[in-house]
Amino acid sequence: MSRSDAQSARASLDWSDGQLQYLPQWVDARMAEQWLRELLVRTPWAQPQLTLYGRTVAVPRQVAWYGDVDARYCYSGHTHVPLPWTPLLSEIRRRLEEQVGQPLNGVLLNLYRDGQDAMGWHSDDEAALGPDPMVVSLSLGAARRLDFRRKGGSRIEHSIRLEHGSLLVMSGSTQHHWQHQIARTRKVTAPRLNLTFRLIRNESET
Repeated sequence: MSRSDAQSARASLDWSDGQLQYLPQWVDARMAEQWLRELLVRTPWAQPQLTLYGRTVAVPRQVAWYGDVDARYCYSGHTHVPLPWTPLLSEIRRRLEEQVGQPLNGVLLNLYRDGQDAMGWHSDDEAALGPDPMVVSLSLGAARRLDFRRKGGSRIEHSIRLEHGSLLVMSGSTQHHWQHQIARTRKVTAPRLNLTFRLIRNESET
């Protein structure tokens, strides 16, 4: 499947070693704008620091982790203790659980303030997410391009433009075989908020 195919208005992508579903208008524009405004103002944003090759650097975006009390999330060397669910995030979670037919007990909010904020190549394959994790990603604000490459590869094989109010569900073996990124761009000057809902499993389940 070409990158242009992946950018179609509604896409169900089955790459034999990964499954994605993209819903471009999962929430209407008016409500998406309300959600975006409230979350931008009321979220206690943080900017964690990482140590890379002996240097300490701040991640190029702002983040917040919400979830059930036992949904601690460890990634990039940090353990994120969940903030309690807000009424709005609880409502979004309820709608998403109905959409995907699976419980979701945590959400990572990533704020890309403009095109210079980014997310490097990675897979959501932490042990706490289980063997075939489902990642349910809601985009609000400026559209950004999500790229995919095979693990161990260097060539971008697929891209999806994540529009305001859109939903992307990554499931099956996607995280085993693929990495994804949000690259920097000079073309975007407005903020984008990404909410990635997950099911964090306790130690007895992993």
